[in-house]
Amino acid sequence: MSNTDEVRWRQRFDNFQKAFLLLKDALEENPINEYSKLEQEGIIQRFEYTFELAWKTIKDKLFYEGYDEKTPRAVIRKAFEVGFISEDDTEIWLDSLDKRNILSHTYDEKKALEALEAIRDNYYPVIEQVYLNLKAEIDRK
Repeated sequence: MSNTDEVRWRQRFDNFQKAFLLLKDALEENPINEYSKLEQEGIIQRFEYTFELAWKTIKDKLFYEGYDEKTPRAVIRKAFEVGFISEDDTEIWLDSLDKRNILSHTYDEKKALEALEAIRDNYYPVIEQVYLNLKAEIDRK
């Protein structure tokens, strides 16, 4: 737990926060089916980089607390073990991890809408919970 480690996770959080807020705006601005195909693809892309920053922020936070997990799956499991995310949320995180690569290859409109609904209804809420937890911690200090 060095000062450098704390600075690193806080810097990562700043980037995650920017990405998260962009995703939040996109998901809350209009109903999914009102977006053009290009806009829908953009939201899926936003989700992908927000997801990446989310798990990497958790990784850096865990490292700051003395855990050295390397892979997204290991980070998610350790976050559950230390009580950072709930058991139900862990399952959603793991599902999101499994599907994130599939989401980037949604070339037909029906699959894109299904992906967007999964992002909005399942994946976004667990990312939001992590965001709120981390933000509350930063705001306390």
